[in-house]
Amino acid sequence: MKNNIIDKTVNLSNLFEIYKHLLTDKQQEYFSLYINEDLSLNEIAEEFEISKTAVHDSITKTIKLLNQWEEKLNLKEKQDKLISLIEKLENNNINNSEIIKIIKEVI
Repeated sequence: MKNNIIDKTVNLSNLFEIYKHLLTDKQQEYFSLYINEDLSLNEIAEEFEISKTAVHDSITKTIKLLNQWEEKLNLKEKQDKLISLIEKLENNNINNSEIIKIIKEVI
């Protein structure tokens, strides 16, 4: 259970790094504090002098947007494939046909 929560948090953090410039400044601030700095909704609400509900709504909307963008654009998935390809190339664990296949999948 705990690993699942950690995996989800890491995934959201990665999606945030890819898509954060598509978010509003406030969405970026709240989400960064929540995910990267591990602040609670109450702590963020106090810092910005807004309600906990407003922070919750913003975080929830941001998560939904990040997941929607990834479903449509697949930038994280493509990034993961390229990282894997680079690792295989560095270790000489791949042949030319595999390289071509992965590159075609990404583009």
